[in-house]
Amino acid sequence: MNKYYSLVFLVFIVLKLNAGNEDYPIGTRSAAMGNASVSLSDVWSAQHNQAGLGFVREYSGGVYYENRFQLKELGIKGGTVAVPVKGGTFGLCFTNFGNALYNENKYSLSFAKAFGNKLSGGIALDYLNTHISEGYGTRAVFAAEMGIQAKPLKGLTIGAHVFNPTRAKVAEYNDERLPTILRLGANYSFSENVIVAIETQKDISQKAIFKAGIEYKLVKELYLRAGIGTNPTLTSFGFGINLRNFSFEFSESYHQVLGFSPQFGMTFSFNKKKVVTPEEKASK
Repeated sequence: MNKYYSLVFLVFIVLKLNAGNEDYPIGTRSAAMGNASVSLSDVWSAQHNQAGLGFVREYSGGVYYENRFQLKELGIKGGTVAVPVKGGTFGLCFTNFGNALYNENKYSLSFAKAFGNKLSGGIALDYLNTHISEGYGTRAVFAAEMGIQAKPLKGLTIGAHVFNPTRAKVAEYNDERLPTILRLGANYSFSENVIVAIETQKDISQKAIFKAGIEYKLVKELYLRAGIGTNPTLTSFGFGINLRNFSFEFSESYHQVLGFSPQFGMTFSFNKKKVVTPEEKASK
């Protein structure tokens, strides 16, 4: 009986806090920057905007954990890998939310291609499942994602992304469907040391969200980051320590009612040998 009440309580929290958004953001860098990540390009683009992978030309990966509101039952785990090839870059990504009583999982395979140094496009195929114990079972569905990134001016990157454009159906009852989420944003590099990113996100059945973040390279090995978000109001901050092919990252976000959510992450490159595409060769 205690497990049953725990399950009901947990599902209630999920429905209230997540508002039907099963596409959980992961990655400590973006978390520290208020999750204004649609225009960023790094290994975590496999989750945020697959187009960003087109500009990732090194074998790389990362792992992430968020202790949401410092409740292990609401923990989010994730990982991603970028594999560049001559035709583009493949990405693999997974996320997990919850515990043994209630959990949501996403497995994603993506591919992105850069057209020179100014434009990139990416797509992904996702497999999502939700599991509820005590005999409720598992429900699974396939979904798609797609995005673009463009660099029209020096230092400026614009990104756009859509999650689940086909409105994949989860269940026949009440015509339950995955949310369709649209994101548009940009970042500007004021110098080699400062990047500012802004973004708006709209779930077609929810209010729009605004996000903004800044990254400052204090020294070669240390990055400082901060961000804000709305609906709900969140503030965030963090840092990253780069050590050759490896980086350790920490961030924390603050909800004015529910408190702090610490996030931890590591990213790494398998080697520093850059894979050059035919388009990059031609542009030189």
